[in-house]
Amino acid sequence: MKKTLTTLFAVSAALLVLAQAALAIPAFARKHGFNCNMCHVAYPKLNDWGQRFRDNGYQIPGQQGLEKTVFQTAAPLALRTNAGYSLYGNSDQTAGGFHLYGLDLLSGGVLNKNISYLFIYTPRIDEPAADFSGPGAGDNPWQLAALESAAVVFSNIVRDKLNLRVGRFEPDFHLLSSKRSYYILQPYEIYDFAGTQSSFDFGANQLGLEATGRFKPGLRYALGYINGTGGNPDNNKFNDVYMTLSKVFGPGEGQSAGQRIGVFGYVGWQPTSTGGSIISPLGDLNGMDNRSYYRVGGDISLNWKTFNLEGLAFYGSDNQAFNTVDPTRRYDFWGGVAELDWADAADNRLVASVKYDWVRPPSDNGVHKVDAYSALARYYLGSWSAVNVALHAEFTHRESGSVVRIKDNLITLLIDFAF
Repeated sequence: MKKTLTTLFAVSAALLVLAQAALAIPAFARKHGFNCNMCHVAYPKLNDWGQRFRDNGYQIPGQQGLEKTVFQTAAPLALRTNAGYSLYGNSDQTAGGFHLYGLDLLSGGVLNKNISYLFIYTPRIDEPAADFSGPGAGDNPWQLAALESAAVVFSNIVRDKLNLRVGRFEPDFHLLSSKRSYYILQPYEIYDFAGTQSSFDFGANQLGLEATGRFKPGLRYALGYINGTGGNPDNNKFNDVYMTLSKVFGPGEGQSAGQRIGVFGYVGWQPTSTGGSIISPLGDLNGMDNRSYYRVGGDISLNWKTFNLEGLAFYGSDNQAFNTVDPTRRYDFWGGVAELDWADAADNRLVASVKYDWVRPPSDNGVHKVDAYSALARYYLGSWSAVNVALHAEFTHRESGSVVRIKDNLITLLIDFAF
């Protein structure tokens, strides 16, 4: 144990020295000449201003039509990746090494007044290897190529009350954004939970159409009509629908000021058979025997000084046709996350967080029961005119199963680049 701690401290010191030399500004900050913490408590987590900027189609509220478009500014490109050291252990063994943790290429901005876009591409990465299974190569890449986001936003169709987002985007029923979480290796477990044959991925970006808007005082809504299959064809004639409502008490958006509560409901359908033929020139199958699933839940975000306590929980129910455990009953489960974040020091350079995730599937399928306890600390380097490099230390203790509890520990030290 002493040797392990010595190694971790040495790696931390090396990362600190290396990161001091890196300095750059993400695309939106470059365009407007802002500091990164104009929109972020500390990147990637949005503050109240950043939430309004996003909701307004990446336009400064009140400046629609006055600011420069992407055709009048430097190329609106940004990049994010992470590199560091991870130490993994369970009751049987321990393994560790240096890794790269993926790559995102981002472009976004205003095309014209109240018309904007966001594009995020994750390229395929074969080598260097970034997980414990060894070098990625051939048909076993660490990261598959994907259009993570490709959406156009039409803002202020009705001023503040109606905006439309079309394409692939992070849907608003993600009341807590998994894309803007401080945690890099530990996900929101309930977002990733898939306990049945239903292929619905709650945490994935979705293809479709979403309407959003806000009404005074502090009331915000979203309505969505999507495939519900991530970036894949829908393969049936029914699309999924959802609705969210949130209310903020006090000034702010509930991100770093004000107190927010929110609720959401989601109803989807998936085919249980495809009929065996392609009926669309775009590759969609003639899905048949559609069955339903739904998700209902809510979130809360409480702010006090530099502390933010947020939590989300939801209940899921899949039709018995998707239940591989007991086909005579619907597959019902629930879970959630509670997270406490603290940001302080000069310009929120130092961030600390603790988080608890839980998943509770049906009692007769306890193999998927999950409890995960996580903590992290981040320190942002460089001038606040170009803060895009952070030292990141993260720890997770994860227990899964019921009859036999599997216990895993993961310690990670890395540099988080965004420029």
